[in-house]
Amino acid sequence: MKKLIVSTAVAASIASVSSVASADEITLGVFLGLTGPIESLVANMAPAAEEAVNEVNASGKLLGGTTVQAIRADTTCVDAAAATAAIERLITSENVRGVVGGDCSGVTTAALTNVAKPNGMVMISPSATSPALSTIEDDGLFFRTAPSDARQGVVMTEIIMERGIKEVALTYTNNDYGKGLADAFQAAYEAAGGSVTISAAHEDGKADYSAEVGALASAGGEALVVAGYIDQGGKGIIQSSLDTDAFDTFVLPDGMVGDALPEAIGPDLNGSFGQAPGTDSEGAGKLVEMANGYDATSPFAAESYDAAALIMLAMQAAGSTDPQKYKDSVMDVANAPGEKILPGELGKALEILASGGDIDYVGASNVELIGAGESAGNYREIEIKDGALSTVRYR
Repeated sequence: MKKLIVSTAVAASIASVSSVASADEITLGVFLGLTGPIESLVANMAPAAEEAVNEVNASGKLLGGTTVQAIRADTTCVDAAAATAAIERLITSENVRGVVGGDCSGVTTAALTNVAKPNGMVMISPSATSPALSTIEDDGLFFRTAPSDARQGVVMTEIIMERGIKEVALTYTNNDYGKGLADAFQAAYEAAGGSVTISAAHEDGKADYSAEVGALASAGGEALVVAGYIDQGGKGIIQSSLDTDAFDTFVLPDGMVGDALPEAIGPDLNGSFGQAPGTDSEGAGKLVEMANGYDATSPFAAESYDAAALIMLAMQAAGSTDPQKYKDSVMDVANAPGEKILPGELGKALEILASGGDIDYVGASNVELIGAGESAGNYREIEIKDGALSTVRYR
């Protein structure tokens, strides 16, 4: 019965998604985990996406003066049912013409499969990194400005091996993101000659992680890789490990990289290291200069700005706000040939497209979409020093 209800809503909303190039205003969904285990990261991601919307509106050049209203909806990051309901509201009630998001891989997969794909709705995720999303059936509607964790597993291996660490324990949050990253990393690390002593899942939202840490400690390792979430389980695993002297060095993948972690843990985190998507490109610097009330260097903020920008630029290239029409223009505006476009130049890009020209949207994250519409990927290697994140290098 539930499937029948969803299908009825889907059919109704397909009819409502139409091309309205001359409309006074359209809506764009900002579909991110406003609550949940990456709330501290989303606090910078959502306003970054809205920065692109404000820039386009200020230019007045989208489809003959059409303005865009950004409407937020909460994925929760972890609750697939809540995320599905939230995106259904965006599409059927708010009549959005595109969706920036989701953020976490499991809820993104659920929203895409259950609602966005049947509705013919474009989604561009700034942070859903599961390798499974590379091959998901999406009817050409799903893109992402963050690289797949298949790439992150290789980068993380390189960083660990360069530090001479040949044996690690591994824990991951028990969902699509955690399992996908753990598998990708373990395969790459073992192929490079490293040893994973244990690979064990953990659940988010627990008050006590002593049992999980006990099992990890028994297996041993020179460091503990924590493929978890910064505001919940991952943080709990690290604190419990430190409290029991189980581990003192932690490898931090993208879901664990943010100022909130060293602020919560304190100086005991010094010496831990990891990586998250990032670049020191000119475009990244431009977004930092533009940022109004948020941290543009925070993980996935640049990718969020770029996701929103790509949707609106693709609309302009297609001359339509209909996702079924502009979905075919996303790859065109994101890649060469064409004039390179950085943050702060969206009005210029809209002018070029309106006159029939080509653009190569570089954006804040050095956008280059490959394969099934996902980012080729750049990474920022970080280390915790003096209780704060510091950049080691970019890869």
